[in-house]
Amino acid sequence: VQLQASGGGLVQAGGSLRLSCAASGRTFSSYSMGWFRQAPGKARDFVAAITYNGVNTYYATSAKGRFTISRDNAKNTVYLQMDSLKPEDTAVYFCAAGLSRLQRTPDAYDYWGQGTKVTVSS
Repeated sequence: VQLQASGGGLVQAGGSLRLSCAASGRTFSSYSMGWFRQAPGKARDFVAAITYNGVNTYYATSAKGRFTISRDNAKNTVYLQMDSLKPEDTAVYFCAAGLSRLQRTPDAYDYWGQGTKVTVSS
């Protein structure tokens, strides 16, 4: 599976962005998908995950109530809708695919996209 993340950019605090992660390969619908983020000088942190069929989701505390993960298996794409953005959401956001269900640790994911940068100004 090859992953390509997009949709990052510069937004003011309180604004919204929708990230997309397009996957190649016919097995996309077999994988749980996750979003992670990494701020400069910090570790890669879990943001959200979704099961292979989109039925179940899981969020980091920092994302709960503001971010929504979804997927469209017909389009081989997973999304991260980010609302009420804060300056502390500034990071490079990565999508990842793995066979384990709703994992929050990076090691549980087998494939990674290249990252898309999100900058939230105050």
